[in-house]
Amino acid sequence: MDTTSVMFKGFKDFLMRGNVIDLAVAVVMGTAFTAIVTSVTKGLVEPLLAVFGTNGELGLGIQLISSKPATFVALGPIISAGINFVLVAAVLYFVLILPMNHLKKRFAAPTEVKADPTELELLVEIRDLLAAQRGGGSADGNGVVEGRHALKVDALADGLASGGTGGDGLKK
Repeated sequence: MDTTSVMFKGFKDFLMRGNVIDLAVAVVMGTAFTAIVTSVTKGLVEPLLAVFGTNGELGLGIQLISSKPATFVALGPIISAGINFVLVAAVLYFVLILPMNHLKKRFAAPTEVKADPTELELLVEIRDLLAAQRGGGSADGNGVVEGRHALKVDALADGLASGGTGGDGLKK
């Protein structure tokens, strides 16, 4: 393989990742929806804000120097941009993000949950660790403990495995 085909293969793999495609769709959808929200804001919200302004031509704002129209601080476009941002963010969240997260959870491969160890497995592990620490007995690969406590531990484990009492008279 030459370096050009390796480079194009890497680029293709990059583009085909799910995150890149999702991001591209979100950008296109966001841009298209921004145009819609902007037109609604200019056609509906700005005229309503102009009602509160002192001069119908300038809209809602503050005139710093009354003789100079260039000193008019327009608050209407700032408020419109804020409303525009909130509307775009809300629609993108409820139309794209929320359903996508729901679908990802629904169709995600179930992860295998490792079951908690049983009482018998814990006892065998404790037995093996104690035997290794004390040096009085040794644990072989099958979990067989030699030493003075081997009979008690084995009797306890056998009793639990058969569903009986654990050797202490208590039903487990």
